[in-house]
Amino acid sequence: MRPATRLMLAGAAIAVIWQLPYGTLLLYPLTLLATYAHEMGHGLTALLLGASFDQILLHADGSGMALWHGNPGRMTTALIAAGGLLGPTLAGIGLLLLSGSARFARAMLVLLAVLLILSAAVWSRNAFGIGFLLAWAIVLALAAKVLPAAMAAFVLHLIAVTLCLSWFTDLDYMFSAQAVVNGVAHPSDSAMIAQALGLPYWFWGAVVALLSLALALLGIAWVSRERGTGQPRRG
Repeated sequence: MRPATRLMLAGAAIAVIWQLPYGTLLLYPLTLLATYAHEMGHGLTALLLGASFDQILLHADGSGMALWHGNPGRMTTALIAAGGLLGPTLAGIGLLLLSGSARFARAMLVLLAVLLILSAAVWSRNAFGIGFLLAWAIVLALAAKVLPAAMAAFVLHLIAVTLCLSWFTDLDYMFSAQAVVNGVAHPSDSAMIAQALGLPYWFWGAVVALLSLALALLGIAWVSRERGTGQPRRG
């Protein structure tokens, strides 16, 4: 079976399992990784738009929160809210674009481990979140050290595809007015966009869901086309 085919099947299995009643628990480490990417999407978008990114909180129930402050306008507030919904997909596509050769897979895994450690040091403020990020960093560093190049590339691409598809875990959330974070109800990102720009929260949930799907399909199609032949690339 070709690597691209294995990758597509693994991605499809992840997307299906996430829709099962206890699917997010079955894929708990990947679910939390998607939550981390979601919260970093909020925080980094806030930084890019001139606000201050204070911290991220990751909780054992799979929920999370990014805390930021500033005085942005309505559009900036909406973009920061959307940044969390689109962040994992964009991160996954970025990994696919940067992992053009199996030769660089180990280096990319090490880079991801370093980024997780920096996130834990700079923005994570609760013990569970710090422990989770450091655990993932150790796993990625070990994978980079001990796995053959082809397997390391598969692990890297699987993480990328998981992030591209992680909007499946947010599907209900996109069409909800509230979210429960560590047992406390908060307005959903779709509701925050609706408060800033008007129109119902479910309208913005649909817009973000369709955009996430389009981006995910484009990213996965790219890696399938580039690696589907299994031929070495020149240059």
